[in-house]
Amino acid sequence: MQRYGLYDATRGLTTLAAVGAAGVLLWVATLVGQGSDGRFWAEMGIVAGAGLVVALSQVIGGWTKGLTLRMSPSTLLLVLLPVLVVVGWILMASQPAHGWHAGTFVRWTGDLGLTGLLHDVALWHGVLAFGSGLVLGLSFDTVPAMAPAVAPDATARTRPVPVRSPAANEPVTAERREVGPRAPVSSGDGAPTRTG
Repeated sequence: MQRYGLYDATRGLTTLAAVGAAGVLLWVATLVGQGSDGRFWAEMGIVAGAGLVVALSQVIGGWTKGLTLRMSPSTLLLVLLPVLVVVGWILMASQPAHGWHAGTFVRWTGDLGLTGLLHDVALWHGVLAFGSGLVLGLSFDTVPAMAPAVAPDATARTRPVPVRSPAANEPVTAERREVGPRAPVSSGDGAPTRTG
């Protein structure tokens, strides 16, 4: 079994720090409260930020190994977009004081026959906000950095390129003895040419 020592300790401490920061953000969210629409959305944003902090703590370890941060377009499209639509719908329909378009989302939910489900899930709106921030953070990944292209060294020795000369294609003396002398061939203009 291979031991990772410092890497394990660094990852553990990074996760602990992120969970601590998320806890502080959740505490700050309770201070904001939900007395109005603005406070409700501020609180949900802070809670989503706590989820983002926890997810990014796992990516930070890659930065320390020389990897670069990248956002995955397929994860954004296939995961984050549906999560934001569903969580946004639930939060819009369950916001206090019938805020911005709350009646519209409640009516659409009733038309779809999902009012009971919406009511049950909306009780956990803080968890939904935290989860959406977590999914956003999971859209990030670390990948190996692209190595810069290295120009060939001008002083480096290169292999000599073989030179093709007509003399190199001529038969050697031993081959001439075996084949015998060749007769000149006319090129069509009357001048004799040699083949081979």
